[in-house]
Amino acid sequence: MKPLGPRRRPIAWAIFLIVQTLATVFFVGDAAADYLAGQISAHLVFEMLVALALALGMAFGVMVLRQTLEEMRAQDVALATARGALADVTAAQFTDWGLTPAERDVGFLALKGLDVAEIAELRGRAAGTVRAQLTRIYSKAGVSGRAQFAAYFVEDLLGEGLEGL
Repeated sequence: MKPLGPRRRPIAWAIFLIVQTLATVFFVGDAAADYLAGQISAHLVFEMLVALALALGMAFGVMVLRQTLEEMRAQDVALATARGALADVTAAQFTDWGLTPAERDVGFLALKGLDVAEIAELRGRAAGTVRAQLTRIYSKAGVSGRAQFAAYFVEDLLGEGLEGL
């Protein structure tokens, strides 16, 4: 079975807590009804222990759900910061290379992974125009093609990465 992705985990915890809350309400209500009816027995003690265990499980579930949501918020902030920083670094490098505004647009779209036809369609230009712009971008960047162009920006993000090479 494939594990839940990080974005689905809070939903799973919430569903689990809802089911657990319903079970807790049932056992507490049943134990209270038995107690009020004067039916004190081993069965009642067992129901009370089950209700207590369910309530403690709910408290633990709420803590885990809250922690998961806080971690997701922190990750979203970190990702937004990284995206902004990468966009700033990319824009600064495009300026250093002296890219024209059209080349900048094409460069950003190429870095996002769009192919020549997609870039041409988005920009309302011919595919040949986009290919020519990409060739000029690669020349100004001192790279031989799209892979090296993308690697130029990813290299710093990876850091040392390969130890001992």
